[in-house]
Amino acid sequence: FVSFLFLGVGKTTLIQKVTQALKSSGIPIDGFYTEEVREGGRRTGFDVVTLSGKRGPLSRVSSDSSTSRREYRVGQYVVDLVSFEQLVLPMLRNVNHGSDAEKKICVIDEIGKMELFSQAFIQAVRQTLTGSGTVVLGTIPIPKGKPLDLVEEIRSRKDIKVFNVS
Repeated sequence: FVSFLFLGVGKTTLIQKVTQALKSSGIPIDGFYTEEVREGGRRTGFDVVTLSGKRGPLSRVSSDSSTSRREYRVGQYVVDLVSFEQLVLPMLRNVNHGSDAEKKICVIDEIGKMELFSQAFIQAVRQTLTGSGTVVLGTIPIPKGKPLDLVEEIRSRKDIKVFNVS
């Protein structure tokens, strides 16, 4: 059984509260969430925060409008793929390679445009979703514009329950 949350607002706050409740109940849980980074009252980017307490940049505002070949951008944000992969991939591999006795809930907040620049992340998410006994609590964006392949693949899975929280 896999649960996916499809959220419009307050998704990270909800993920954090659910995670705290599960942890305090003694349920094994691992994963990550994304958090806004603000400076002087304005959003300057996003960080990835693992449930084990590690933190690193996911993206930052770029003042430079030119794009280099190796730069991944979503709007005004430049994605730090190396930082993202260094934090998230080891955790997903650990969830995927645990024994059945070690199965835990895996939090993935979120599977969106920035995260999907990583082919290794896409592969790891697919492996996590097909892993026997792994329960995934995750977030996917509300569809707008060009559909994101992995998001649509997740949305159409029979073993996914989608909730729209407003």
